[in-house]
Amino acid sequence: MKQIIKSKIGSILTLAFAVVCVAGTVFAQNGPADQNKTGVGGTFAITNANIYTVSGEMIKGGTVVISGGKITAVGARVSIPRGAVRVNGSGLNVYPGMIDAGTNMGLLEIGNGVAGTVDAGETGNINPNAKAILGINPHTSHINVTRVNGITTVQSMPSGSLVAGQSAIIDLNGATQSAMAVERQFALVVNFPQISTFAGFTPGVGPRFIDFKQAVKRRDNRLKDLKKVFEAAKRYGKVRQANAKDNSLPAPETDLKMGAMVPYVNGEKPIVFIAQRARDIHGVLKFAEEMKVKAIINGGMEAWKVADDLKKASVPVIYNRIHNNPSNEDDPYDLNFEGPAKLAKAGVLFSISTGNNGASVRELPYQAGLASAFGLSKEDALKSVTLYPARILGIDDRVGSIEVGKVANIVVADGDMLEAMTNIKHMWIGGRKIPLTSRHTEFFEAFKDRKLAQ
Repeated sequence: MKQIIKSKIGSILTLAFAVVCVAGTVFAQNGPADQNKTGVGGTFAITNANIYTVSGEMIKGGTVVISGGKITAVGARVSIPRGAVRVNGSGLNVYPGMIDAGTNMGLLEIGNGVAGTVDAGETGNINPNAKAILGINPHTSHINVTRVNGITTVQSMPSGSLVAGQSAIIDLNGATQSAMAVERQFALVVNFPQISTFAGFTPGVGPRFIDFKQAVKRRDNRLKDLKKVFEAAKRYGKVRQANAKDNSLPAPETDLKMGAMVPYVNGEKPIVFIAQRARDIHGVLKFAEEMKVKAIINGGMEAWKVADDLKKASVPVIYNRIHNNPSNEDDPYDLNFEGPAKLAKAGVLFSISTGNNGASVRELPYQAGLASAFGLSKEDALKSVTLYPARILGIDDRVGSIEVGKVANIVVADGDMLEAMTNIKHMWIGGRKIPLTSRHTEFFEAFKDRKLAQ
């Protein structure tokens, strides 16, 4: 019996060794990029390419050197380190990776019918302690689909309640949430109370509405509730600070919600206010001034109507309504297309965003391209998805342009990155060369040679 067991164990070990050898052969054939879907690190030199630095002039026939996850050299005459992997950029354009500052990336996979894939919001109305970073799924299929189109970084925000929680800024690469994190807790997300006459939908009857005065009253009541929460958080922060300075004073009872809000209500960190209509954006500006908080507008469909006030208050806009229909029936069809151009003309800091949960974030370059066809300059269109969102998110010292010392989030394309016919040829995120594969490319390869049944 013992001899039989030893014989079987030997057979199993031999089989296992054979599988490992075969796997090693396959990896050797496919190359290093296919061994690890999070890419491969090292030292790289992109040579003889057109380099769109965004922060400066375009460099023709230039070189970008990537090493240690950073950009170490940029210019027309650059010394290439010994052993660097050369990437021929002849006829290609080099850009900084694009940034979508207003998404729910990783928090929602299939919105209807698969509840287990949805973690975009919490129950209840006040959830400042909810952290998007803890709900992000690093393995969502949306990430690969998005990054192969040139998007390397996003802000992922919780949604649903009055105070929805804290957003995270993530790079679209990494096997864990921590590996993806650029800023684990960036901003508090608040769905600012709006005036809406829509009161719900009754099955078999249709939509229900209330009169405008009643809608204003309902908005005012919700705004009072929001102010109370902010004021309570400020008081909590003062008591906690006093106790830290003098422990003879009574310590406040631990309150996770109030504690989470302290840095935001004290103006230390920004608050993203979701608002679309001009009257609601005016409300945000008044609220932010009264509460002395740092505001960012997300949505901004009618932000151009109050552009002067936004400029005066130095409040930036994450504009995400380009592909939406205008709000009024008699509005011109291209009203939302022109919004970014009007904000740029007024001198408002803005970025273009898809405002999507993940599946359509890949459309970001096309939305910026559409804005450039309706009045926005090509330079500002490119900056609206690179340098400008980086500034709004406070990470422009790390990403958003091609400069020495910045993180190597770089895209190489065979044309204008904002045009639909352009193909992304190479990509680096955090200095790692990313394989340009996704659910879409895998399906294409699987079915491109299929034949119709006779």
